[in-house]
Amino acid sequence: MKLAIIGGGSSYTPELLDGLFQRRDALPLEEVWIMDPDAERLAINAGFARRMAAQYGNPFEIHETPDLGLAVQDAKYVITQIRVGQMQARINDEKLGLKYGIVGQETTGIGGFACALRTIPRILEVARTMESSAKSGYLLNFTNPAGIVTEGVLRHSPVTCVGLCNIPIGMIMDVRKHFGGEVEDVELDYVGLNHLSWVRAFSLKGEDITDQALKKFWEHARDEWEQDATRENMIAVMQSLKMWCNYYLQYFYSTETVLETLKGKDKTRGEEVVEIEKKLFAKYADPDLKEKPEELGKRGGAHYSTAAFHLIEGIEHDRKNRQIVCCRNNGAVPGFDDDASVEVSAVIGKDGATAIPQNAPAPAIRGLMQDIKAYESLTVEAAVTGNKDAALQALLLNPLMPRDVNRCQELLNDVLEINKSHLTGTFF
Repeated sequence: MKLAIIGGGSSYTPELLDGLFQRRDALPLEEVWIMDPDAERLAINAGFARRMAAQYGNPFEIHETPDLGLAVQDAKYVITQIRVGQMQARINDEKLGLKYGIVGQETTGIGGFACALRTIPRILEVARTMESSAKSGYLLNFTNPAGIVTEGVLRHSPVTCVGLCNIPIGMIMDVRKHFGGEVEDVELDYVGLNHLSWVRAFSLKGEDITDQALKKFWEHARDEWEQDATRENMIAVMQSLKMWCNYYLQYFYSTETVLETLKGKDKTRGEEVVEIEKKLFAKYADPDLKEKPEELGKRGGAHYSTAAFHLIEGIEHDRKNRQIVCCRNNGAVPGFDDDASVEVSAVIGKDGATAIPQNAPAPAIRGLMQDIKAYESLTVEAAVTGNKDAALQALLLNPLMPRDVNRCQELLNDVLEINKSHLTGTFF
């Protein structure tokens, strides 16, 4: 069996590989292909991967290549974790947000919009390659913004695609930390979109523990939101909703305090990550390093490999187990398009992920969810077709954008100009 990692030059690749080695007996892997156009980072990660593999008796062959077609050919699983424009593009997005006095975060607001425009055409290139040379393969997308990017594939390719985020598995691990049990013992009534989700109920071994869980998580809210004002706002919202809120909902429920924090920083998060990655790749290049370094935890992405291989094992063994993923709605969440990407509990098996029917979201969360889903679908349309009207309409729908059409038009023009080298030609 062949697995391909597209974006193999990512600093996350050693985390993925470590997860593969830990599960080497559960997956019949023969070869892993690491693909990236960045030759230097690819070579460093491939060298580190081979040293890691040697520690486990070389359970499978590791290949590196800059050639997408070669990496994908006959692969059963293709994991995408690409960053079009690399970290500088993210930094540009963040600074553009600050210029306009709005959130410029990587996946939310103008940062997520710009990232999606750059990324969806490249992900569809991966999907098209699979259509011709890995027809029965599964595309597992970690690439941000994961929900919008996954919807791009769901709407425009027949390839079986599932989107992944580490937040749901992180929430399950938190339940285990506070209340015990195994991963399969924890069930979340989790509904929403990627980075826009709510947990309406918690159960452990079939017992409802919602009240206890919410109380415990509110007590530990500092683990999620370090800034006092933002944390207090988020606790107030959650106590009103009687739900747990995804970390990223701070951008919608506490916009002013988040912006104040972002404006007060000396560096954007992207600039901080550049420094973290310099240290990480210096470690990865060390010929004596054979295990993933502790510093990788500072990069983020806890439980990244756990989410990936829980999904792969479910598909490979047709387990029909549950996992929270980004997948086709198909009527599971009432009021949303069938081919929309939603982040909900799904049954995992040989057909990929099948969303489990949900209770309709209450008005208190449905309005924001529908608003952002409309924004996401228009962003997909804009990215695929280069339609400026769709792009402008997307910006006008998102509450994190300027509340003025002329200002949104100026913002869109800036996005297109800054990202000219990464976008489809029809925008220009």
